[in-house]
Amino acid sequence: MSVESVEREHIVSMRVENRSGVLARVAGLFSGRGYNIESLTVAPTLDPTISMMTIVTKGDDLIIEQILKQLNKLVEAISVVDLTERAYIDRDMAIIKVKTTLETRAEVFRIAEIFRARVIDSTNTMYTLEVTGTGRKIEAMIYQLESLGIEELVRAGHIAVAREPYGADTDRRSE
Repeated sequence: MSVESVEREHIVSMRVENRSGVLARVAGLFSGRGYNIESLTVAPTLDPTISMMTIVTKGDDLIIEQILKQLNKLVEAISVVDLTERAYIDRDMAIIKVKTTLETRAEVFRIAEIFRARVIDSTNTMYTLEVTGTGRKIEAMIYQLESLGIEELVRAGHIAVAREPYGADTDRRSE
């Protein structure tokens, strides 16, 4: 039986002790082995002594297996789960500044409505939009706005949580 050698994106959910230096150790583990972190989000949980990390990385099954083993060895690691092989819900967020003119304001607002984005700031020459959703949704919105003049784009990392099983649902992702 051979291990699949196709590189693909993996979302790793990790609960860690909320202590100084943990983030640096996780980042050091990746950089020390030449692995890239595509996205990293960290925040405390309901228990202030525990933080949840969502790490997006790319690799083949062998590389991901090594990453998971190394993460599990960290003293501060409470749990490490590769969500990619289970049902999960993930979201991303972006804040997008778009240049506007009298002629383009309505079009920018129409695109924002289509993608359920919110206008969080407005000037005579700029709309600042906030959009939350899957990475594909955000990429599609960015694509629509590019021709209108994106001035600045800031994206938060993925956040993800495992879905609770129910019925015969076999979907891996929720859009």
